[in-house]
Amino acid sequence: MENANFLVVEDSPTMRQLISFSLKRFKNAKIIEAVDGVDALKKLSGPDRIDLILTDINMPVMDGLKLVSLVRQNAQLKNIPIIIITTEGAEEDRERGLALGANAYISKPIQSSHLIKTISELLSV
Repeated sequence: MENANFLVVEDSPTMRQLISFSLKRFKNAKIIEAVDGVDALKKLSGPDRIDLILTDINMPVMDGLKLVSLVRQNAQLKNIPIIIITTEGAEEDRERGLALGANAYISKPIQSSHLIKTISELLSV
């Protein structure tokens, strides 16, 4: 997808950088970064249209599951695809994330090719 705006929600600067680097494969992608769910909600209410959210689960202040839940409850945001990227690999964590409304769940360490394929499928590119 050209000119896509991605919101990367991750408290680890290293992981944010790694995910953002993978997203540069999308032509003219704009990557907006947030350090937790509260920061993400601020960015979602900002001037940039967000096409896809990538979020960790374990973060301070507000975790990724709460973020997914709040996004799905918001009429203006509820249709934005969400990918959870986390070290939480247990099946119950995956099921909970998807039940709350995430579109995909990827366990760390991420493989860039798998991430790109998942995003492409969600954005139909």
